[in-house]
Amino acid sequence: MTETQRKVGFVVCLVTIVLALLDLQIVSAATVPIVRDLDPGHGIAKIPWLISAYALASAAMLPLYGKLCDVLGPKRVFTGALATFLVGSALCGAAPSMGELIAARALQGLGGGGLMSVTMVVIAHLTEPGEEKARGGNTGGLVAGGAMAVGPWIGGLLADHANWRWIFYVNLPVGLAVLIAAALALKLPEDHVRRPIDYAGAALAAAFSSALLLVTDWGGKRYAWSSPEVCGLVLAAVVALALFLWRQLRAPEPVLPLSLFRIRELRLAFAVQAILGGAMMCAIYYVLIYLQVARGISSSSAGLYLVPLAAGLAATGLLTGPLTARGWSARTFTVSGTVTTALAFVLLATTTGPGTSLWLIRAELLLAGAGFGQLVGQLILLVQNAAPRHQLGVATTSVRFFQTLGNALGTAVFGTVLTRLYAAHGPGGDVSALARLNGAARTDGMHAFVDATRTVFWGGAGLMAVAALLALRLPRAGGGEGTAVPDREPEPVAA
Repeated sequence: MTETQRKVGFVVCLVTIVLALLDLQIVSAATVPIVRDLDPGHGIAKIPWLISAYALASAAMLPLYGKLCDVLGPKRVFTGALATFLVGSALCGAAPSMGELIAARALQGLGGGGLMSVTMVVIAHLTEPGEEKARGGNTGGLVAGGAMAVGPWIGGLLADHANWRWIFYVNLPVGLAVLIAAALALKLPEDHVRRPIDYAGAALAAAFSSALLLVTDWGGKRYAWSSPEVCGLVLAAVVALALFLWRQLRAPEPVLPLSLFRIRELRLAFAVQAILGGAMMCAIYYVLIYLQVARGISSSSAGLYLVPLAAGLAATGLLTGPLTARGWSARTFTVSGTVTTALAFVLLATTTGPGTSLWLIRAELLLAGAGFGQLVGQLILLVQNAAPRHQLGVATTSVRFFQTLGNALGTAVFGTVLTRLYAAHGPGGDVSALARLNGAARTDGMHAFVDATRTVFWGGAGLMAVAALLALRLPRAGGGEGTAVPDREPEPVAA
């Protein structure tokens, strides 16, 4: 590829990441106008499916996308995922009913999962070894983190000042331009040797991730944790996971080779990425809940408080190049990022109260963003450096897969902690009762809610402390050099 084609391809990748993550986030801010337009009578009950359909489909496809990249080449998979995403976007915008919108969201999610994960594989092929590769991986992660932070705010703006259908239609001109640019500029390696694809393993991975995501989405909210529905989903997830592992041990071309976990850098990076997924949801979701419940800030205004988080991510991205030139490796960024994020959670846990300065909250989110910014790109870089070249696609998409599982588990666990602590110490039984309380009862309820929120933040600090310990066990020579490990069979490394 020429240098111009390389630059065009890089811009294509960054725009694609923004498209994928914005669509994952912004719909949550437009649910009210969507329900009012399509099904004012019964649409509220279908909102959980509207939110979950995209995430479920996206997560279910991740393991297969990685294998397809390794077998067919990343360009074919990238353009196919983008085309699927655009068809789904068009159908979402034209949907005449909630049922059709949910189905179109699932189709859009099938493509969206590939956009986020396969794009990072493309970036790895576009960038040269050394500093440029490190910058490429970190910039992709930086854009991903920024889009995740500002997505709800953009969704609120579009919902307030334009028809909700433009949330989906705006993807079409941008996506078509990206698709044309990708077809013309991307010239990536392709494997012309026909190899089998483990579709059975991919189906089992999809079944496991879907069941697990439904457990975390429904448990304690739509159904009790002890209900037959949730228990059945837990059993289904356990069975699907066992069958998936059995299949991966026997398949000639496994969709997620278990041999990857024999490489110390990979298994530690996957674990840190999963923890990071849970911690990011803790910082984003539960800070927003605190602002709305304890401080009375509207949902659209609360979204603006994520701007400091995005600013922290951006500032870290700008510093990555100079720090890499001074000798910082992916391991150094990972250790520093986990420690910085843990400190931000400790500050949130110790200072958050009914009357905490909102500027202090912004400063703490800025610090959290600086910590996340050191992790979201560098973990991908670390994995790509350590993975065998012929398994680059599988290793890269696995990073996103473990983050998705961490997001779901973190949201569910922290949500359960918050609701149970409030139920044990607050009046009214659950957090939703706060809006109906007055006088002393409301004061007591507010204190109980804030105390429960502090416990959630302490949980986030604990998670990131564990991540920091794992990061310290990364090999000092691993990551940061910017060169992928050559094709080889991984050797066992003691934990």
